[in-house]
Amino acid sequence: MAVIEVRVETGRPYKVLIGWDLLKGIGENLSPLHGPCSAALVTDETVDLLYGDTAAASLARAGFRVVRHAIPPGEGSKTMGRLNLLLESLGEEGFTRTDLIVALGGGVVGDLAGFAAAVYERGIPYIQVPTTLLAAVDSSVGGKTGVNLPAGKNLAGAFRQPELVLCDCSTFLSLPREELASGGAECLKYGMLGDEALFRRLEEGLPAIWEDVVASCVLRKAEIVGRDETDLGPRRLLNFGHTVGHAAERLSGYTLRHGEAVGLGMLVITRAAEAMGLCAPGTAPRIASALGAMGLPTACPYSAERLAEAALADKKRRGDEITLVMPRRVGECFLHPVGVGELPKILSLGVEGAPCG
Repeated sequence: MAVIEVRVETGRPYKVLIGWDLLKGIGENLSPLHGPCSAALVTDETVDLLYGDTAAASLARAGFRVVRHAIPPGEGSKTMGRLNLLLESLGEEGFTRTDLIVALGGGVVGDLAGFAAAVYERGIPYIQVPTTLLAAVDSSVGGKTGVNLPAGKNLAGAFRQPELVLCDCSTFLSLPREELASGGAECLKYGMLGDEALFRRLEEGLPAIWEDVVASCVLRKAEIVGRDETDLGPRRLLNFGHTVGHAAERLSGYTLRHGEAVGLGMLVITRAAEAMGLCAPGTAPRIASALGAMGLPTACPYSAERLAEAALADKKRRGDEITLVMPRRVGECFLHPVGVGELPKILSLGVEGAPCG
């Protein structure tokens, strides 16, 4: 099958390659960017068992000295403590600024490894090799890296663009349906932001073929990131569903998958926007139907008050104001700054209205 290439035009442009069976060619695709050097293959223990040997062998064939570093799977590894262990490992292995990191895994691995690349020796190169649909369309592209703090999600981090993103859609075949659906929620977000055709496709449920869906999402994100690399303007649209979603994740103790939480966040804020007369009627039911078709939850288990309290720790807050991303209709969203005191009332319109599932 043909490989789809998307170019991300940031300050340091790079390619996103999307296709099948690309893991075997990591070293081949990386060689034009770097001569032989040390490569830290950062992954989690589950992904390491599935794909670590294939990735390491490809890098070794291309002349890289491979150092493997596997972390426990799950959001619990996205911490300053785990970051420190990774940085210590790089130091002990003698890594310098001419070496690089290969992030092989989902969003937790990509965020952690990317943050390590941003701060080790004040910055070393890294590439992203996402193995989940969620990471492929979300965290692997755009250069946001970071870890969670007890006070909230992604509160410590840095912008550091990868040198290459290699998305092997064959890795999605090993995902549980729930994990695939979690990524589907992020795909639905891109439909809401500007691709009604993609939204209509996802209303039918999870597709059987993903590479064109991934390409559509990455193209949309690349266009937005290219206009606003450091999240000061239109890039904030990519946070649709995330203010409430991050709050729900935190309240769940991170037992909610990221995509599940974002799906609920999109639904809550859309119902609120409809109630406020800011969004075309019927948009929220379409989101609820699409989430249900993918097997995602549509009932929010938390009150507006608890969500608002958790959301105010979000990094999108600026003093006494927080910017919400609200939809006008399927395919169009806008930024809507509100005072923090208004947030509980707004969320109550989304949580306490008519049942959404």
